[in-house]
Amino acid sequence: MENKNTAVVIPIWDVNLLPDMDYTIKLNNIDKKMLNYLNDDTIVNIALPLNKKVKLDEISEDDFYEIGIIFDITEIEKISDGYKINIKAIDRVNISAITFENTAIFAEYKLASDILDLSEADIEKTLFDIKEIVHEISKNFTESDLYTKKVDKLSNLNKVIGYLTQFMPLSIEEKYELIQLQSLKSRSLRFLDHLIKRRESIKFQLEVTEKLSEKSSKNYRETILREQLKTINDELNSSSKNKKDYKALIEDSDMPNDIKEVALDELSKLETQNPNSSDYNIIRNYIDLLIKLPWKTKEVDEIDLKTAKEILDKRHYGLEKVKKRIIQHLAVMKLKKDKKGSILLLVGPPGTGKTSLGKSIAEVLKRKYIRLSLGGVKDEAEIRGHRRTYVGALPGRIIEGIKKAQEKNPVMVLDEVDKLSSSYNGDPASALLEVLDPEQNNTFTDHYLDLPYDLSDVFFIATANSLDTIPRPLLDRMEVIQISSYTAKEKFHIAKDHLLPEVISEHGLEEKQLQVADSILEKLISDYTLEAGVRGLKKQLAKLARAASEKIVLGEISSSFNITDDDMKEILGRHVSSHDKAQDYNPPGVVTGLAWTQVGGEILFIEAAAMPGSGQIILTGQLGDVMKESARIALSLVKSRLPLTDFNFKEKDIHIHVPSGSVPKDGPSAGITMFTALSSLVTGKSINPKLAMTGEISLRGAVLPIGGLKEKLIAAERAGIKKVLIPNDNIDDLKDIPDEVKESLQIIPVKTIEDVLKEGSDISVPKAECLISTDSLISETFSLNS
Repeated sequence: MENKNTAVVIPIWDVNLLPDMDYTIKLNNIDKKMLNYLNDDTIVNIALPLNKKVKLDEISEDDFYEIGIIFDITEIEKISDGYKINIKAIDRVNISAITFENTAIFAEYKLASDILDLSEADIEKTLFDIKEIVHEISKNFTESDLYTKKVDKLSNLNKVIGYLTQFMPLSIEEKYELIQLQSLKSRSLRFLDHLIKRRESIKFQLEVTEKLSEKSSKNYRETILREQLKTINDELNSSSKNKKDYKALIEDSDMPNDIKEVALDELSKLETQNPNSSDYNIIRNYIDLLIKLPWKTKEVDEIDLKTAKEILDKRHYGLEKVKKRIIQHLAVMKLKKDKKGSILLLVGPPGTGKTSLGKSIAEVLKRKYIRLSLGGVKDEAEIRGHRRTYVGALPGRIIEGIKKAQEKNPVMVLDEVDKLSSSYNGDPASALLEVLDPEQNNTFTDHYLDLPYDLSDVFFIATANSLDTIPRPLLDRMEVIQISSYTAKEKFHIAKDHLLPEVISEHGLEEKQLQVADSILEKLISDYTLEAGVRGLKKQLAKLARAASEKIVLGEISSSFNITDDDMKEILGRHVSSHDKAQDYNPPGVVTGLAWTQVGGEILFIEAAAMPGSGQIILTGQLGDVMKESARIALSLVKSRLPLTDFNFKEKDIHIHVPSGSVPKDGPSAGITMFTALSSLVTGKSINPKLAMTGEISLRGAVLPIGGLKEKLIAAERAGIKKVLIPNDNIDDLKDIPDEVKESLQIIPVKTIEDVLKEGSDISVPKAECLISTDSLISETFSLNS
């Protein structure tokens, strides 16, 4: 005890005791030995705050704070339940160890005197500001002069702070913080902050009371009380939000160490900001994002390929090639646990199930499903986010999607990537290059986040209707899976097994309340839908379901509504399908071709006519540049291969027209059709109306491959065509054609224009080499005669 660094400890509770203060401590149940220590002038006394209220005989070392105050005893007075001790606080100390001896408590300490970092002028200015605020607050209370006069007499800053804190609703932690702060300047600023908040709180309460006092009617009494309670609760909730323990949240998160350092740096900035400043909310929102983002990949269940196949077969009829490719992809993921680059691009007409396939893949993998619609997006910031220097800055859709999923490895569907567009705000398609590159996306940097984030565990699935508008560098980063049009048979099964039960459920009906016979369903598909997918078919079924709901509610039917032909005409109106049909007779110059559109295939009539003129060619029907070139190539071939006909090209104008003039058309696949139409026109021989053809033509007479063969052959079968000519190089594509289509058509591959005319008519043309040899012979003969 004689060691100068050891002192006897007096526990204090809920007191803001500062150097230079005079204070009275009450001690209950103090024994004689302890009283002797207090009366001994050779022993140092320390007042040490408790961090919680506890009985004297139950105190442990953990119940004390580390900073205390050395004090001198000016008077000890006996009272009924103990002693009253008047003390004068001397200096701050830092406690290093605490020991207990019977009822006495001793501590080892080290002096930690206040840092006097305020000049006399600064102290006077601070005292003046404090007293001004005290006077401003006291105006709102009666009989407050007694307290303000006492404050006015005090000239010691610590004494003013200590005296006023006993009247302020500060928490134990806030009071201890004022003791803990060694800098007099920091302590003064922190106390001023508490005092200003108290002044604003009193103002707010007075404003609420003033507003509520205007409603004096007894009928509004309950409403007034509820409104006051709500206002107080809102204020309390707002206050509690600002007290979020960000440091604990950061430490408990799964952030990598380098990211955690950045978060802690931002937190230190936040603590120095005024809560009313704009930077405060910017920094807080940024820290919230860092905390909410998933930084660690969760363990996923083992992939069961058998279950995956069952789910895909149950959810999606047909699409066998697509489902097989997805199963193969999942098999690779199963074998190679850390497989990167899971980036697929599903391309096909609208309504063919591209987006729903993504949802099924998420179910198979047991991962979260996130869909981002990119149609019409023209701002790069939608992908990469805005920099935090901008007002209202937000992270990009990719990072927002990850945050929403709360998983680092979700299945993310990027819908309509072919409909991205660029503007002065940047090119979002270029921003996707890093997202969809397996070699780069493990360090994807969002402008708002401004930190590398690993996207390599995300299973990206992009969807598009066409490849034409997707930039080539972006397309190279994805594996393309083509989804073609549905046949009428596939649509029938999809409607019966999937769409109809779904529509019945969505309209609150039971299965027996709406009966659609197979024949009605087939007619609905053929006469009331005009699409490659089944979205329009679902809409038509929904019309039938709404009609059934109306009749059931109105009591017009008792139990079941069986759809008939008449019902379908009444509900759905006239036929919306306008597919062209094969003609019974095609005059010379008219040939049936095949075309691909975004809603499936169609047959296409190429019409050629001749008239007196000067050898010009006229092209109509909204033809694109490529199709116009095909027409000129076809005309050149006819002139070069049929030179011995009676048709005088120099005195005739040739007009080529493709019906449906309001619909733009382009592409090279009508080349052989135009050549055949011109050959028919020149020779006057008609072409079989049940024959259709497709293929690009070259100037040497070769037939080149085309795309969209499945849709074109489906259209031919639907239109009543019996025989189809296709390029020889497209033979391998026939394996993707449904069996019912191949069984209905005679499909003949052709290599040259000679094959085309041989199969399509009895027109014969000489081969190119024959023409060359004949021209050479004529030339030689002419030279000899000369």
